[in-house]
Amino acid sequence: MVTSDNAQHAVLQLRSIYVILKDYEQETAVILGVWSLVLLLRQGLAVSRSRKLLDRNYVSASEERVILPEDARAYSRPLESLPHDEQDTFLPRLLMVALNRFGATRSVQDAAEAVRDECDFEVSSYDAKLAMIRFTVWAIPAVGFVGTVRGIGAALQQAQSAVGGDITGVTLGLGVTFNSTLTALVTCIIVMFCMHQLQQAQDRFVLDARMYADRRLIRQMRVV
Repeated sequence: MVTSDNAQHAVLQLRSIYVILKDYEQETAVILGVWSLVLLLRQGLAVSRSRKLLDRNYVSASEERVILPEDARAYSRPLESLPHDEQDTFLPRLLMVALNRFGATRSVQDAAEAVRDECDFEVSSYDAKLAMIRFTVWAIPAVGFVGTVRGIGAALQQAQSAVGGDITGVTLGLGVTFNSTLTALVTCIIVMFCMHQLQQAQDRFVLDARMYADRRLIRQMRVV
């Protein structure tokens, strides 16, 4: 006879994390989720480092002073003297594009359009870097669905035993079904939330960089 304490202990064992994650589908979903989170963290740290550059004054011109096309080269030199890694970041590259276009075309409008095009390119670049993560967001529920199908198939194979009174095989098969679905959905929700947070941070950074270029550079450009 099974006592109430033993029954409660058995229920706790069935609810353990090991029971939920012990099958191949759940493990695959978790691995894909962790890998996606690592990629998201890496890109998030890159955005955070780039955002810190917004506090730097790359254009050493007062608000009262105007920038003429002849001055574009002089203002570009400090940007060209930056370390190579810093030159490749978005904000210095954005200012360089604006100054080069202004000096070449002698048009403030062309410089502003160059800033807008560079921002659009950066957004597209960020979006392309998320392509693999989007694939994993699709693949994680698919892996969970594979576990669901496999679990149902295993349960149906034990249907004859269940008719005879032994429901162990059916229970194990349905356990795989529900555990794989639960793991895949929870993992997918976490990854999607983190991905949307990263996209929001990226869009906000590009917008702030565009405002930086507009307020500290474009508005001071004049053509005599």
